[in-house]
Amino acid sequence: MMEILFTKMHGLGNDFVVIDATSRPPELSAEQIRFIADRHFGVGCDQVLLVEAARTAAADFTYRIFNADGSEVGQCGNGARCFARFVRDKGLTDKDQITVATASGLITLHIERDGQVTVDMGAPDFTPANIPFEADAPADSYALEVEGETYEIAAVSMGNPHAVLRVDDVERAPVATLGPKIESHRRFPQRVNVGFMQVVDPQYIRLRVYERGSGETLACGSGACAAVVTGRQQGWLDDRVTVSLPGGELQINWAGEGQAVMMTGPAVSVFEGKLSL
Repeated sequence: MMEILFTKMHGLGNDFVVIDATSRPPELSAEQIRFIADRHFGVGCDQVLLVEAARTAAADFTYRIFNADGSEVGQCGNGARCFARFVRDKGLTDKDQITVATASGLITLHIERDGQVTVDMGAPDFTPANIPFEADAPADSYALEVEGETYEIAAVSMGNPHAVLRVDDVERAPVATLGPKIESHRRFPQRVNVGFMQVVDPQYIRLRVYERGSGETLACGSGACAAVVTGRQQGWLDDRVTVSLPGGELQINWAGEGQAVMMTGPAVSVFEGKLSL
């Protein structure tokens, strides 16, 4: 039997089990990840985050992310903020600016004076093959057929794939029904996170996200970034936008194509525990 110390954290209600694996990385199977994430029999979380030692001189740490279904993914914005608070609170670093290696590349985390965390999410990638998304050429929007209905979506990679739909009222958006159909659509060969965006004004949107491998969550940081950059590409939004998610608000700044997306929001520790596997 293996015992693991963990910290339960959340960013706007998007919750995580964070494990310090800097000295002895645990070999967690997909089945064990699913058990940890189970809200009835395990700890319960949207994703499991592993804090590992850096494998390159360019990074301070390595950051691994596992969805509730056991699949490993490359990016999670809310998780990145929790990662930053975790390594500071645990004394693993005393830096205010932390460089972290992910499966999608390096990201930079800034701990602000008020305790919030700003994440440099890198530049968005609209190239279909890199998302990945099946399309002949990049476009601001695409027609996607789902069970005989056609929906206008935008597609972008923020280190993970995102589809974004504009809706009139996010409260009435068919997140639970349409979300999983787009998530597993054949044109997204690695599945996709699905954002439902209501534009209130050019500096304020409301958003719900059906996350790949986790279902709808209270907040999705990379989804908030994807919504803002695709909304800007279509002329709906300014360069600084407040994104209201069910769990709270994020500030997203994007200066335009080729520039990094900056996301600022809170990260909270809830409790610590020990888990036997």
